[in-house]
Amino acid sequence: MTSIAVIAGSTREGSYNRALARLAAARLEAHGAAVTMVDLDAFDLPIYSDHLEKTAFPADALALKELLAAQDGLLIVSPEYNGSVPALLKNAIDWASRPTGDEGLVALTAFRGKAAAIMSASISPFGGLRGLMHLRQILTTIQMLVIPEQVLVPLAHAGFEEDGSLKEALPASLVDMTAARLVKVAGVLAA
Repeated sequence: MTSIAVIAGSTREGSYNRALARLAAARLEAHGAAVTMVDLDAFDLPIYSDHLEKTAFPADALALKELLAAQDGLLIVSPEYNGSVPALLKNAIDWASRPTGDEGLVALTAFRGKAAAIMSASISPFGGLRGLMHLRQILTTIQMLVIPEQVLVPLAHAGFEEDGSLKEALPASLVDMTAARLVKVAGVLAA
């Protein structure tokens, strides 16, 4: 069974991106994936620094890296902060990308050669598009294959029903399409 980690780049209570991550996780499971929800708030990750990496690699950074390394793929649902990704998410990616043990400098064991998908919900009319452009670039740099499909939920404050489902058919169908493609591509790459 294909394993997919789902990360919401927001830890805010009532976050639209966390709601979208839950919807996407359900669609991934419907398409046959084993889903691991990753709560970045559960990891004590100091701001990445070379000094910390060399002297006291944080236990939670290693735990996050090991969790991601055990997955076949990754789905990131991220808000847009000032046209880019949140510092919390970027910092988590930075720590998980670092070599540990006997790994070479560019081992990228949590990411290299795996499939990724990206989504965003935003109160703006652009739905987080600028942030996803940066996220796609980051994930490509760490050697992930980011599928072309992506999901944007613009005007997210009015985009969800009370039960957490999406009001509009288009983004809902894109969540399902993206989940199906991610499961397929991640499974092929892991084989």
